[in-house]
Amino acid sequence: MNKLYVLTIILLLFGKVSFSTVLEGQNREYAGKRIAFYTYSDPIAKNELELFSIEFDSEGHFRTEVQLTKTTFAFCYFGIYRGEFFLEPDKTIQPVFPPSREKSFADQKNPFFEPVLFWFKLKDPQGLNQNILDFEARFSQLTNSEKYFNRLYFKQSREVYDSIVFFLNNDFSKSNNPVFENHKKLKIKFLESEVFRQNPEDGSAILSTVPPDYWQHPAFISYFERIFTNRLSFDAKSKDGDKIKNAIARLDVDYLTGFVKNKYNLTGHVTQLAILKMLYDAFYSGEFSRSAIIQLLESEQWKKNSSETINTYTKNVIEKLTFLLPGIKAPVICLKDINGHHKCSDENKDKFKYLIFADAEMIVCQEHLKYLTKIEEQFQQHLEIIPVMRKTDIIEMKMFLDKNQIPGMQLVDETGEFIRKYKVKAFPSCFLLDENHKIVFENTKAPLDGFEQQFGSFLQQELFKRQRNQTR
Repeated sequence: MNKLYVLTIILLLFGKVSFSTVLEGQNREYAGKRIAFYTYSDPIAKNELELFSIEFDSEGHFRTEVQLTKTTFAFCYFGIYRGEFFLEPDKTIQPVFPPSREKSFADQKNPFFEPVLFWFKLKDPQGLNQNILDFEARFSQLTNSEKYFNRLYFKQSREVYDSIVFFLNNDFSKSNNPVFENHKKLKIKFLESEVFRQNPEDGSAILSTVPPDYWQHPAFISYFERIFTNRLSFDAKSKDGDKIKNAIARLDVDYLTGFVKNKYNLTGHVTQLAILKMLYDAFYSGEFSRSAIIQLLESEQWKKNSSETINTYTKNVIEKLTFLLPGIKAPVICLKDINGHHKCSDENKDKFKYLIFADAEMIVCQEHLKYLTKIEEQFQQHLEIIPVMRKTDIIEMKMFLDKNQIPGMQLVDETGEFIRKYKVKAFPSCFLLDENHKIVFENTKAPLDGFEQQFGSFLQQELFKRQRNQTR
């Protein structure tokens, strides 16, 4: 996603009038480091858009300015951490960074690693972020205490729930900050829905009271996802299930809108937000026509009553749903190879391309990479192999690749740019592209997991089909 596109989305979401917010501070442990801060593109696709970065000088000082038009949720990743906080327009903020702790070797190689989540402390003990930090601490203390936990969650005690709500409202009386009030309201509502095992439709009406400016805030996203995650699949199994399926097949936006409004007691544009979330999850469920869902979201009927915000969110969702699906052109990879020469993955226009994202320090990747020799021998006339290596020790990587005579155009993703672009979550991850750099399979197998059979069968059918077309 290029910077112009990111800026366009941010302007659409945040408006045009902006104020300067300053972030400054010092921590010697972070001297010379750069930390990027992100916000979400929307509460559904949740693409991460870089807002700004902090660069620590040799003494650990940092200072940067951010242009904002509204209070904005931001987060960052560094070392073992994920830090979160709100940026407020026209403020000076001094975030306090925790003791530096880098990922261990095992953490770096673990595809299921979860960062330590924390809410930033600020040097100013007043204001929105401190209120949320204090509220979350009190909320956790009350709900997880020995005194209340079992009675609250297992016995579903209304008395205990009411006591907790009383303490929270008493300790955090009504403030003049609507962002904090909304956070408190939705956290309490989330607790109620959990404790009393509420049906989604019993508590969904509160979402209509939340302004669109708050839709990307964590308390809204958490409660919104609790209500609507996989709801269309569930509703399609109800007595109105056939009507829902037919509405999607007919691209009948009016029926879906009426159904969601009535069942979930929604008003305003949050109705479309709910439908967008439901369709997003339904796309991945395998229970509905994917092409029908995309057509519905691209239809004029869907756009007819949409707000500018919903239209932007819809574009984000469509982009994510169609990313790297069969027939879609994949991002061209241009990197230096293991010998330092600049190469691009679209240079060869005559062969299929087998991309394998790998980490040469992982034993499982080493074994998959070794097997590429056999794949090369079998398919070299029709297939170009392109290992895309995660940056590790370059000398050790080169020794491994040379010793085992790993074939192909061996590229090194030093910054992780294309690992992110291809949304690689685990190594190895593989993709098969055709001669025009378009995705062939939705799920391409790794070398040792059956790629030979998958590609061999496909290639036989593809060559036969092309030969037949030539003779017509």
